[in-house]
Amino acid sequence: MKMKREDVRNIAIIAHVDHGKTTLVDELLKQSGVFRANQEVAERVMDSGDIERERGITILSKNTAVFYKDKKINIIDTPGHADFGGEVERVLKMVNGVVLVVDAYEGPMPQTKFVLQKALDLDLSVIVCINKIDRPEARAIEVIDEVLELFMDLDASDEQLDCPFVFASAKAGFAKKEMDDPEVDMSPLFETIIDYIPVPEGDPEADIQMLISTIDYNDYVGRIGIGKIENGTVRVNQECVIVNHHDPDKLRRVKIGKLYQFDGLNRVEVSEATVGDIVAVSGITELHIGDTLCSPERPESIPFQKISEPTIAMNFMVNDSPLAGQEGKFVTSRHIRERLFKELNTDVSLRVEETDSPDCFKVSGRGELHLSVLIENMRREGFEFAVSKAEVLYKYNERNQRLEPMEIAYIDVPEEFTGAIIQKLTSRKGELQGMSPSNGGYTRLEFSIPSRGLIGYRGEFMTDTKGNGIMNTIFDGYGAYKGDLSYRKTGSLIAYESGETITYGLFNAQERGSLFVGPGEKVYAGMVIGQNPRTEDIEVNVCKTKKLTNTRSSSADEALKLVPKKLMSLEQCLEFIDTDELLEVTPENLRIRKKILDPTMRKRAAMKK
Repeated sequence: MKMKREDVRNIAIIAHVDHGKTTLVDELLKQSGVFRANQEVAERVMDSGDIERERGITILSKNTAVFYKDKKINIIDTPGHADFGGEVERVLKMVNGVVLVVDAYEGPMPQTKFVLQKALDLDLSVIVCINKIDRPEARAIEVIDEVLELFMDLDASDEQLDCPFVFASAKAGFAKKEMDDPEVDMSPLFETIIDYIPVPEGDPEADIQMLISTIDYNDYVGRIGIGKIENGTVRVNQECVIVNHHDPDKLRRVKIGKLYQFDGLNRVEVSEATVGDIVAVSGITELHIGDTLCSPERPESIPFQKISEPTIAMNFMVNDSPLAGQEGKFVTSRHIRERLFKELNTDVSLRVEETDSPDCFKVSGRGELHLSVLIENMRREGFEFAVSKAEVLYKYNERNQRLEPMEIAYIDVPEEFTGAIIQKLTSRKGELQGMSPSNGGYTRLEFSIPSRGLIGYRGEFMTDTKGNGIMNTIFDGYGAYKGDLSYRKTGSLIAYESGETITYGLFNAQERGSLFVGPGEKVYAGMVIGQNPRTEDIEVNVCKTKKLTNTRSSSADEALKLVPKKLMSLEQCLEFIDTDELLEVTPENLRIRKKILDPTMRKRAAMKK
């Protein structure tokens, strides 16, 4: 017999990047009494990873739960970046409704459309929360119309169009149902969630069915599967079988080791849980996203959409430069292989393949940001390795024509930069689809462009718009191959010999271009130490000292003025390297180098091309 769990609500918070999802979850946690009155709480408490905290982005979706007037609200905070879209798609299977957060100034953005489309496809109830209404340039009333237009563009049903709007400032800690209501606390949002989000339904007496939507990993207990119980009651030590919608042959008998429910930021051990609860189970090896736990008597899988395929790949390899092994703790191919395969435990959009060489692994992901976060994490853990230029993954159709991943880029720039941006993107095989005035003197350009046309473009884009442009991209399926494309118009300055850099040598080299090294740094032959404004590569000797003569005065060297070196972040290095170069990554340094260090061999390889 079906029953409704009136005491539980399951919601996900979805939005475009930087519209305030994680800050909103913070406030809901604070105001529901999860923290003690005098407890010190970090900002964006849900972003637990170091990189998440530094960059202010959410990478992995997180579960939490709050209580409001004896009702338990399970909340899932999701990422906003398109590279982590795989995270959003699958957590929506756990919830009955979503809170769509929209910035009161920016209005709906590309990723707002993507996440809303997913929610409407699953027929979830939507509450629209217009956030940041205390911004001086907020335009909440206009944004309501823009959101309703977006619903219509996505063919929402009449019930979905009739969604409630809540106005909030997550930072200031208040929400209200009408613009002229007093600003008190978050209770109007809590009330709307309880009144409007449907309660979970299911039969607690039926055979158990639970879809695993997220995997967590912990060195002590191994894999932890998180999901919502659709039917039945789950108990500790219960015998179950695992089945999978996309893998009909899968049928494994397992036993549930431990069962946890969420309370605030903690996981609490429980002995049983029933319909509508979001729980975590441990003690099951080889548990994957999309698996269904069910009773041995009636193994029925729950349908689950396939996770989006990766579109971009790079090679991770053992570092073999002359400075290899001096700075990292983990340097061998065994270390790198174990670490990459361990990442697969929690990251579903990632693929790792072995190559012909035992020292090289092909790693594929959803975008440059996706892979750069993995590189940065490994680097901080003490790994030392080298990576190649990111390249897109092609597909072939039945007529054996090459297809490549395409993206739609939405670009908001001040009017004076539109000409330069259109010219740049057209040269990178982009096609202008539309151009319209945006708010605040900006123009919005919409391009259809191959993914490889965007590789290495973000840094250049920031320079071209003097830091005033905003670019958002979203994957748009595979399209016909658009022809060859040269990634970089500039050449590299290459170190001629190994040694330590000296001011005299650097002074002579800086006339040739901008340098990435300063005095007293270790370099080796074949290492890229700067950028040449012309297209060809030039070898320079930065370890050169001035010959001593008897007429030389002791103060003659002091007059050499060096231009400060160009500091490159990990993303800038990944954007800069060309197809014949590698990036050497160690816990302390990022060095760009040629794949072939020997200059004669390098020239021969270039001539063969």
